[in-house]
Amino acid sequence: MPDDDPPSLLTLVRQSAPHDAADALEQAPDAEAAAVLQELNPMVAQQVLHEMTDERRCAILAAAPIEKARQWISNREHPEDSVGWLMEPPVAIFRPSMTVRETIEALRKLTKKAFITYGYVTDDANKLLGVLVMRDLMLAAPDTRLSEVMYTSIFTLAPEMPLTEAMKAAVGRHYPVYPVCDDEGRLLGLVRGQTLFEARAIEISAQAGTMVGVEKEERLTTPVRRSLRFRHPWLQINLATCFVAAAVVAAFQETLDRVVLLAAFLPVLAGQSGNTGCQALAVTLRGVTLGDLKPGDERALVAKEGLLGLMNGMLVGVTAAIGMMVYARISGNPNALALAGVVWMSMVASCVVSGLCGALIPLTLRRFGADPATASSIFLTTATDVVSMGVFLGLASLLV
Repeated sequence: MPDDDPPSLLTLVRQSAPHDAADALEQAPDAEAAAVLQELNPMVAQQVLHEMTDERRCAILAAAPIEKARQWISNREHPEDSVGWLMEPPVAIFRPSMTVRETIEALRKLTKKAFITYGYVTDDANKLLGVLVMRDLMLAAPDTRLSEVMYTSIFTLAPEMPLTEAMKAAVGRHYPVYPVCDDEGRLLGLVRGQTLFEARAIEISAQAGTMVGVEKEERLTTPVRRSLRFRHPWLQINLATCFVAAAVVAAFQETLDRVVLLAAFLPVLAGQSGNTGCQALAVTLRGVTLGDLKPGDERALVAKEGLLGLMNGMLVGVTAAIGMMVYARISGNPNALALAGVVWMSMVASCVVSGLCGALIPLTLRRFGADPATASSIFLTTATDVVSMGVFLGLASLLV
């Protein structure tokens, strides 16, 4: 059987992280590299160009169509998480005094070099006056002026608008293309709906990995050495935090030697409080990512997660306390009731702290300008382990 054909350069680039994609395009002819980048999401194409040397980037830009090159260069002036980063240059721009016949003739030429969904009507100052839908244009009388055919109720996006806000504003409209205008209504560019939601999906899909120290750039095809460089520092940090939790347990070694059955419930408390914290963390990160968390809502969120931790801790604490009582009596320990009380109080305390930490850790990271999802799970696990084990063994030392 013959071997499968090797993947095309476009397929290889699409499956690679930006750094690896830049390496893959390094030896390709300038025109071929430019053609490949045109097939990518504009945000991804710009990231790939950013990874290249200045000389290689200039060569590819020179080989690309002028509209694409202008887009890739100008969009770098805007923040990476903004609408302006994804803009394409507008092509089908007309004046309101033009007739339908003149517009259709112009469109016949324009469609040979660009994919056109809507036409846009602007004045001499480039202020957007209306949008042309192809169906209405084709059905109108040839001598009708565009001012009579165009839609004047226009939905636009601003270039500085964050992608999350743009996505929420556009989600109920389902337009294939959205015009981008400045504060004075001048047409600056276009953003395709697919590109907008695709860019936000890339960010959201990367979130689960960043929670445990996996970089957004890492993909299935990332080489082992590069993956090691991404992941290993966070594992060293995680190991250091595990030593902190181990030190807490070691501080109560005498108590564990005296009441050996306490050791059996340490994983129970750590696991339950960790799950409680992860629930709060997931909800908080979702709110931050989708823009649901408005300024001033932080206190209400933290209070809610603390209350949920208290209620959940009281309920699961009852089940855990019953389990401890049964286990202690089977083991012949005379302090079964006291141990059950210790488990219940420890479960309540650890779940409350876990809920608070699950909300506070990403909010704190965001306050200091860091990615709220960056290794949040590592810090959360440390906090929940230290609190759950410390409270449990501390109460046992005092009450048993």
